[in-house]
Parts: sequence; C-alpha cells; structure tokens
Amino acid sequence: MASPSPDDQVARRAQVLAGHLHAFHASSEPSLSSSPCLQYSPPELASPPDEFNFHDMRKIMDGHNLQDRDWLFGLMIQSKLFNPKVAGGRVFVSPDYNQSKEQQREMTMKRIQYLLDCGVFQGWLTDSGPEAEMRKFALHEVIGMYDHSLAVKLGVHYFLCDWTRIKALHKLVWQAVQAPFGVHFPMVEVMGGGAIQFFGTKRHHDKWLRDTENYAIKGCFAMSELGHGSNVRGIETVTTYDSKTGEFVINSPCESAQKYWIGGAANLNINGRNQGVHAFIAQIRDTDGNICPNIRVAECGHKIGLNGVDNGRIWFDNVRIPRENLLNSVADVTPDGQYLSAIKDPDQRFAAFLAPLTSGRVTIAVSAVYSSKISLAIAIRYSLTRRAFSLAPNQPEVLLLDYPSHQRRLLPLLAKTYALSFAANYLKMIYVKRTPESNKTIHVVSSAFKAIITWHNMRTLQECREACGGQGLKTENRIGHMKSEYDVQSTFEGDNNVLMQQVSKALLAEYIAVQKRNRPFKGLGLEHMNRSCPVIPSQLTSSNLRSSQFQTDIFCLRERDLLTRFAAEISQLQTQGQSREYALLQSYQLAEDLGRAFSDRTILQIFLDAEAAVSSGPLKNELSLLRSMYVLMSVEEDVSFLRYGYLSPDNAAGVRKEVTKLCSELRGHALALVSSFGIPDAFLSPIAFDWVDANAWSSVER
Repeated sequence: MASPSPDDQVARRAQVLAGHLHAFHASSEPSLSSSPCLQYSPPELASPPDEFNFHDMRKIMDGHNLQDRDWLFGLMIQSKLFNPKVAGGRVFVSPDYNQSKEQQREMTMKRIQYLLDCGVFQGWLTDSGPEAEMRKFALHEVIGMYDHSLAVKLGVHYFLCDWTRIKALHKLVWQAVQAPFGVHFPMVEVMGGGAIQFFGTKRHHDKWLRDTENYAIKGCFAMSELGHGSNVRGIETVTTYDSKTGEFVINSPCESAQKYWIGGAANLNINGRNQGVHAFIAQIRDTDGNICPNIRVAECGHKIGLNGVDNGRIWFDNVRIPRENLLNSVADVTPDGQYLSAIKDPDQRFAAFLAPLTSGRVTIAVSAVYSSKISLAIAIRYSLTRRAFSLAPNQPEVLLLDYPSHQRRLLPLLAKTYALSFAANYLKMIYVKRTPESNKTIHVVSSAFKAIITWHNMRTLQECREACGGQGLKTENRIGHMKSEYDVQSTFEGDNNVLMQQVSKALLAEYIAVQKRNRPFKGLGLEHMNRSCPVIPSQLTSSNLRSSQFQTDIFCLRERDLLTRFAAEISQLQTQGQSREYALLQSYQLAEDLGRAFSDRTILQIFLDAEAAVSSGPLKNELSLLRSMYVLMSVEEDVSFLRYGYLSPDNAAGVRKEVTKLCSELRGHALALVSSFGIPDAFLSPIAFDWVDANAWSSVER
C-alpha cells in the first residue's frame, strides 16, 4: 500500500486539529458564563450541633489551673509586646519571625520583663508543693503556646533542675550564655535558678534564690560540650580543688570541652582522683556586663528555630571560684580538700546528679502536646471552610474535611493528641507527687512519653502544614514555622531513640529480676505479665475492635511477647560470648519495638482511667470513639502486629476498615473537639477563621 503524500498528511492533520478546536469551543462555552465568587462560610455551618459540652471536655483535657491559664492568655493578648495583628477582623498574637535573631532575642527579654512585672513568676522558685508546681506547669504551657523560644529561655532560668525541688541537669539545653549577645545583664552564672534550688543547700538558697526568681540574677546551664551531649560521663571540663586558696579551678582542657548550647557541670578532681560530674556556680559577667577574666564566650549562630534564645559557647581558662560555689546537696569538699558524700557508690552518685533530667522531659512532652493542639485546631477549622473540586457539574465544591482522604490525614492524629494529652497530665501528676520510691517509674515513663509525644508532634505539624496547602507556608499561619521551632525536641533532654532504648533496658531489668527471684511483676504496669497470655479472636468484628477488652489485650500481648523476645535475644547473644553491652546494641530493633509497645499500653491505660472518671453520657461516648481511634490507628501503623503474628492479615484489614468508619463518625465532631482545646482565637491564625477577608485587598491597604 502506497504511503500518503506529504500534502495528504498535512490535510489530514489540519482536519483533526479543526475537529479538536471545534470540540473545545463547544465545551468551553458554559465555563464563560458568570459564577458567584467564593464566600467564606464559618465552620459552625458545616458542623452539626455539639453532642457534648466542649467546656466540660476542656476541663478534662487541661486538667488543672484553667483560671490561671485564662488570666495569662489575657495578659499576653492585651499587650503590644506580643505583636498583635489584625487579620480578617480578628486580632492574632504571635512572634514576628521576620525579625533578625538579635531583634527576636531582645523581644524575648522584653516579654520576660513584662511577665515578671505582672507577677507571673511569683513563687516559681520559692513556693513548694504540688499545687505550686501544677500552677507553674500551667503558666509555662501557656507561654509555650505563644512562643517556644520564650518558654525555653524561662525553662532554663526557672525550671532547670527544679519544679521547686528537682530540675534538669541539662544535657542539651537551648539556652544562651544569656548576656553575651545583644543585651547586658548585671550578673550571669553558669547555673539556672532551679539548679540552685535542687543541687544547692541553704547557703546557696539564701544567697541567690530570691534574686534569681526576681530575675535580678540571670542564669544559664552549661553541661553540654562540643564533644559530648548525651554521654554526660564523657564530658571533659575539669574542676580541680586548690586547698591552699580554698578555691576550685575550672578549665576547658581542649576544644571539644567547650560548653555548647549553653543552656554546669564538670568533672571534679580531688587530690588527683576524678570524683565524677558535679555542679558549680561560676560568674560569667561582672555587674557592668563585662565578661569576667579567664572566660571566653562565643555565639552558636543562626538556627532553624528558637532564634529568640541566644545560644552560646563557653571556654574556661583556669577560672577560680570559691569553694562555697560547689552545689553540695549530693557531695561536698572540706576546706582541707576532703571529699564527702553520703552516696558512696560512684554510679549511684552519678545517677543522683542525672535524676533531675526528668523534669525537663516532662515539660518538653507537655509543650509538644499543646503544639499539636494548635496545629490541629488551625488545620481542621480551615478544612471546614475551604472547598476544592465538585463531584458533579454545577454542584458546589466539596469541603476538604468531607473528603475521606482528608479525614484520614487529620482525625486519627486528633484522636492520638487526645490520648497524649491525658498521658501528659498523668506524667505531670506523678512527677509533682514523686517519692524516692517512684523515681524509677517517673524516669521510665517520662523517657517514653517524651519520645512518643515529640515524634507525634512533628508528624502532626507536617501533616497539618500539608493539609493547609500553600497557606501552611505562611509564618502568620503558624504551623510551618512551628515545625522549625519544635524540631529540637526530638533530641534535647535526650535523643528520642536513645530514650526508647533506656525504656527497654529498664523493662529488661525488671524481667530478669522477676526470673531470678521467682516473684511476680510489680510496677511499670507490667502486672499483666502475671496473668495468662491474652487470646485474640480469630475473626474480629466492629464490636470486638471497639471494646476496651480487645484493645487492652492486643497491646498487652504485643508488650509481653516483645519483652520475652528481647530478653531471649540478649541471653542468646551473651551465651555466644558477647558482652551485655554489645548484645543490647545488636538488639536495637527489638528494643525500639518494645519501647513503643510499653508506651502505647501505658497511654491506653491512662486513657481508660480518664474515661472511667466521666459519667455516662455524650462526653463519655466521645471519649470512647477517640480511644478506639487511637488504639486502632496504632495497630494499623505498627507492622509488628503482623510481623509477629498478633493479628492475621484478615483482621489487620478489618482494623483498617474500622479506622475509616471512625473517621466518618468523628467528622461531625471535629470542630467541637478542637474547640475543647481551649485555645483562644488570638493564639490560632487567620486561616482558622475568615481567610478570604484576611487576604482581601483591603488588608493590603491597611
């Protein structure tokens, strides 16, 4: 068959093209007709009437000191220092992240002075008892909801190693040398007020505590070094006692010993013997703000977030301090150079210094929960007003939250945030009611919760940022920038992965002790190990999946099995001649799985206890839905349920379908659930309200 001529090819192409153009013209005519402009519609119009009282839900969620929280919210909203801006007819407050780091630091200090003048910090170092500590928690949470930099700076000064009795020997503290950069202060010490409260004794309290609470003395905390963060035993700064002068001599013997992220501590040499990590007070600046002799300071530089905190570095060049500046609640040195401590074992003495890290983990976990709440409140409110695409011609566009895929993105995270809020409240409560006997439990639970909650927060921030589309990139809408501000929480006060391994080691120690002593499990919630192994039904129905019995059984089964596997793997490696330390390193995957299993089971039990305290009715029903969503999303996302055979593939598929059903049921309650967070409108962002008006030309003219 002969090929068509070039002229025939051109004619055919022209004919085809004409047909396409004709079709385009015919189909495009309707789109040229006028259509009404998109109008903002409040989220209340897209939500059914509330089935529960969200004020009552807020009482359960915040748990304590609601009036104190609202008082501080008001103080911040009414002050021009907190950068109020009008958008869409509403006032919003948030830091101006377009400022330079020097400007941000200056504003941080001005806000601290304002809060100090308003009496916010009254009693933060000088009052004691659970009520005083819970009030501090509440006020600090509100401050963190406004600005993480402000909260971190106050945390180092007031809370580090206390919540009146215990603070944190900070390993990684995002705190400056305070005075070296930009603003000068009368006196700066390498110790926060809380550290003085916990590690010091009466002579230190009388001399420094009141002035520290009133911010007349401003402190920082210098434990982390360039070469050592999590490995506190390895820090290289050395302090030697000179009995001739009655002074300690602090020295940074090498570059890796420089104090970093100054947010402390040094190895103490007495008569040539290293007595381990101890805490000292060292003056960094004189009363005129000048750096003291034999001390060098430098800035850490610009960071991806927290630029309102002036992080710095310190080198000590044989700096001499009085003997009395050793914070001596754990150990002391006599004038003639004798080392004294009631704790004879060096490991136990080291543990006594590190025990206060717990408080830092508590505050980090709690602040991460509130960060998740802010991002979810903004993203869900936006999804109840923003529309995209029509399902049929001439039909209105669909609300984002009416798409099942969008529900899947946000509502499981909302349910988990509720679960973690209960967990954070529980953590605060066991902390303020701590006893020497409960310290181990607090350490394990705070390590687990700090990791789980901060990981969840970063995931939530990212999902909410994406769920808001391009609007999520604007700093005025908060979510995008909060990712940078809160990213550090995954590593300071302990790298999350390291913390989860600590949790697993603690569980392993309990398991070995039970086996050796032939006694039942007691503590850390492991009592379920004393009972027979739970049996999961071969065919799970919707009723099964939502029952608290199944949910408890599946979490307990996973924890029991993983702990047994972990112990067996460690034992096997040791039998093969490996050291315990090497065996633990090789078993890191099981250790991480076990840490998560312990966390999930503990959080579920806390949720069930909170639910049990609520009378029957709509509120209790809502908590039941949220609890089921939390458990089933956890089961769906953790491959260990399939890997180790806790669920069959069919039952795993059933879990996935149930999560989708729960999303549909929670859709109508989404607005009430985020309203229950009790976050003032001013602490959210323009896209949470009338984002059309907030972006109108009139806003540009203003």
